[in-house]
Amino acid sequence: MPRSLQPLDVGIQIPCHFRCPISLELMRDPVTVETGQTYDRSSIESWVATGNTTCPVTRLPLTDFTLIPNHTLRRLIQDWCVANRSYGVERIPTPKQPADPIMVQSLLKQASSMSNTRRARLSALRRLRGLARDSENNRLVISTHKACEILLDVLFSETNRNSSELIHESLAILSMFALSETECLVVSSDPDRVAYLISLLSHSSIDVRVNTAALLENVVAGTRSQELRSEISSHDEIFDGIIGILDYPFSYPRALKVGIKALFAFCMVKEHRHKAVEAGAVEALIDRLPDFEKCDAERALATVELLCRIPSGCVAFASHALTVPLLVKVILKISDRATEYAAGALLSLCSASERLQGEAVAAGVLTQLLLLVQSDCTERAKRKAQMLLKLLRDSWPENSIMNSNDFACSDVVLF
Repeated sequence: MPRSLQPLDVGIQIPCHFRCPISLELMRDPVTVETGQTYDRSSIESWVATGNTTCPVTRLPLTDFTLIPNHTLRRLIQDWCVANRSYGVERIPTPKQPADPIMVQSLLKQASSMSNTRRARLSALRRLRGLARDSENNRLVISTHKACEILLDVLFSETNRNSSELIHESLAILSMFALSETECLVVSSDPDRVAYLISLLSHSSIDVRVNTAALLENVVAGTRSQELRSEISSHDEIFDGIIGILDYPFSYPRALKVGIKALFAFCMVKEHRHKAVEAGAVEALIDRLPDFEKCDAERALATVELLCRIPSGCVAFASHALTVPLLVKVILKISDRATEYAAGALLSLCSASERLQGEAVAAGVLTQLLLLVQSDCTERAKRKAQMLLKLLRDSWPENSIMNSNDFACSDVVLF
């Protein structure tokens, strides 16, 4: 045992047999491979996923990649965590076991069989939903058994229309998976199926609306046919439903994430962007922009730039008092992509309105743009910034032009 203890910076020692031989960190889900060695599940899975076929410790070849949970060691680690609670060590949670392929296949068969009772089918769907929610590995196991194909049949089956619970459970599971191109076509090429999904966007349950928006986004993003994409996005009710999700008055992070992803996907269809504006997308985007997380904020700003490329979008954004100040503020604040989209949106707006040029200068856009062209941001962002600086040259105050020399920017020609 003397060799089993190693000092940590926090003043506590972790037994070395509690550490994963790969990560050297405390194991949270110890599993044993066929050589008898134990590793943390995430570490050995990453090891195998990168193409390694040997045991990291013994270097013996692995012919069976089955990972057997080491329950005894995990309980010992949990007991050790509890015993050292006073040192700030938190007890590791009992990991949920990965989905068994045979069980998944059985549940899918039970859920899809019309000969089973509604209660039995609903129970199977709920268990599948729980497994899918638990981990990415579970979702991978479920997807390999043609789950989406089966669940789409359940969702659109006429005989299931009398059981809203079956519909909602299958919809909730489908919203967690990416559909294949063929599966997207099964939906997008059927007007009745599209119409049914659109009707669910006005459901009384926010969860049903969010799951429906997620599935519709999946379908339109995975459909290659521009004609089908245009046909789906031609429905006003789609934009009304998505904006309703973004405008949901209570805190619901998933609604924001799904809503902005769906809005961006449908705004990629050029000919129907005006429908998003008419549905209130401009107000929703500007009002919700501070609430988005980084990735969602990038999508929101990309959507703003897309809508600024059409006349009705420009007019709507120009009439919102916070548009220009917010776009100026996010430059160099969120990410390179966000900066690029904000600069592009400002370029479109300022090209359309001299009033907005003055608002942008008053909001401090000059300093932001001069910093941008000297930054490590994308070349597209820098080009947009240079075009915007040239556009605003007549709006620059005299003292701003003089002070701009302090930036020593060789990429911008002062006018």
